[in-house]
Amino acid sequence: MQALILHSLWGFQGSLQEAIHQARHSGFDGVEANLDHPALAGADPGTVVAEFAAAELTLIVELVTGNGYVPDLAMTAAEHLQQLARQLERCRRLETLRITVITGSDSWTWAKQQWFWDRALELAAAAQAPVTFETHRSRSLADPWRIQDWISRYPDLRLTADLSHWCVATERLMTPDLEPIQAIAGRVDHIHARVGHAQGPQVGHPFAPEHAEALEAHQACWQLILDRARARGMERFTLTPEFGPDGYLPTLPFTNQPVADLLQINTAMAAWLRRELKTAAPGP
Repeated sequence: MQALILHSLWGFQGSLQEAIHQARHSGFDGVEANLDHPALAGADPGTVVAEFAAAELTLIVELVTGNGYVPDLAMTAAEHLQQLARQLERCRRLETLRITVITGSDSWTWAKQQWFWDRALELAAAAQAPVTFETHRSRSLADPWRIQDWISRYPDLRLTADLSHWCVATERLMTPDLEPIQAIAGRVDHIHARVGHAQGPQVGHPFAPEHAEALEAHQACWQLILDRARARGMERFTLTPEFGPDGYLPTLPFTNQPVADLLQINTAMAAWLRRELKTAAPGP
């Protein structure tokens, strides 16, 4: 099984051409970007497709409903659905490898969740590219202890695993022995490879010795997911090192200076993923 490692444009302020150059220079296999990122939003879709083809890079697009990464509580499930439909339609001309979606709200009742997801998954099934839904806090899939309800109700639900969110939601590290991880391991097609901890969605630096336990826990879960993907015959698996800004990266008091460089962290994580995660079947 081939592992494709993508460069996240979260926090990146440059143009599409600069993003592609940085991804190639840093050894990534492609780019993952929010549909409304300036590098994509102002570009002609045909130009985007041509630029990525010329650079021999792949593209994953992220969609977000609810008017932001933390959903507006005043928005109805129908409004989330309308936003999702419009964004999926915009993706059609981009010829993306995958579409990953952050949607819904953890504030909804189970009845409202079902109304929304019955329809959202119909939209996903008709999309231009495979669609996976992220395990993101403040969203429908925020609670790992209820994930079995979703899997039982929606056997076709495919996931983007960002386990750092579940660490915060449960105030504990996610480990392969936990029931939610076992439940989703065969449902995950894409990983956001960020290391969280029991009190936050992002450690200061994943390779600092004080965060060794958190890194080990995430690695074990990611490996389980990859093993399940290989076992079901998946030929290519995508991972995006997604350390980011916006309160995720710790800063120094009084100066607000980041404690580490995001591009360096994500590039180092990409190299670590290639070195440490096993994508081939074990030998005899």
